[in-house]
Amino acid sequence: MDSVLRAQARFGQRALLLTTAALPLTGWAIHAVALHKRLAATRRDPLTGLLRRDAYNARARRLLARHDDVAVVLVDQDHFKVVNDTLGHAAGDAVLAATAARLTAWAGPRASIGRLGGDEFAVVVQFPADTLEQRLAQLVRMLHTPVILDDGRTVDVGASVGVATPHAVGSRDLSLLQRAADAALYDGKHIGRAILAARQHVTVPSINGRRAGRLGTGVWGRAA
Repeated sequence: MDSVLRAQARFGQRALLLTTAALPLTGWAIHAVALHKRLAATRRDPLTGLLRRDAYNARARRLLARHDDVAVVLVDQDHFKVVNDTLGHAAGDAVLAATAARLTAWAGPRASIGRLGGDEFAVVVQFPADTLEQRLAQLVRMLHTPVILDDGRTVDVGASVGVATPHAVGSRDLSLLQRAADAALYDGKHIGRAILAARQHVTVPSINGRRAGRLGTGVWGRAA
């Protein structure tokens, strides 16, 4: 009987040692998961769930380096200030969230989709060149579909779209492509269709990576 008790005691001690040793590992695992979640959260815009600028840029550059038939698409809400001023900021937030959801549905999970700030969005997506025009027309229709608020009100929305491709612009540089897309967007502001950038759009004067003269270009800072 004593030998049995001693064996049980030794087993209990080994089990205690194993459990004690495992506790720090378990703690580190929990910490690592929490840290990963916090890091992931910092990569996402809390309102729309889209990538923040740095995360968007990193993914966008990888797509541009790895794939042909890539397009850089900039989207700017039309008359967004009117929505905020007349219907309230909650309605404006709903419009932004709806726009983000539509861009995500249109571009798919492999694209880089970011909110650049305010009511401006960017997408880097891979489409076969012979389908790009059709897909852009589809995007414009989606962005002009009214948004229904939680209280049942309907908001008429629209967005201007500028597009740049490495083939048309002659470069795979993200900042240059966004500059060209931004210039094309403002060439066609409020006309209801996407505008494809050409090489001349690269030479449009820019500040901060965006077309000179537009809102937000009066202060120098990091390029878009």
